[in-house]
Amino acid sequence: MRPRHPAFRAYLRRLALATALYLVAIFAAVRLLHGQAVPAAPSVAGVVIALLPGIAVLLMLLAIGRLWVELDDEFLRLLEIRKALVATGLTLAVTSVWGLLEMLVWVPRLEVFWVFPLWCAGLAVGQVFNRLTLGTGGCP
Repeated sequence: MRPRHPAFRAYLRRLALATALYLVAIFAAVRLLHGQAVPAAPSVAGVVIALLPGIAVLLMLLAIGRLWVELDDEFLRLLEIRKALVATGLTLAVTSVWGLLEMLVWVPRLEVFWVFPLWCAGLAVGQVFNRLTLGTGGCP
């Protein structure tokens, strides 16, 4: 289903571009850097390659922020903000509890890399929360 609101169409274009950049950058970084012995001093090229996926994540966050600014329908904006609040709460809860477990008992270490994917999964939970509590999920 194609979103009717122009802000959602622009958001999806921006998000698709950022996601494509992220996928290319993360696969390239893993292929080029993962599994190599960590040098005493990282090379400039290694740092740049490792930062490229992070730049794509920033572009994804900017796309979300632009959506909030460009949505002129206050109800649709509310739904998007609620999704982000649910995602943020879920992410804070999981990472805080897991961090306590890491600190106090032995559990596998949660790489910080996983915080953003967890937050994105939380957006899906927020979408379901919106549908269950308001009868709609946004993106008309």
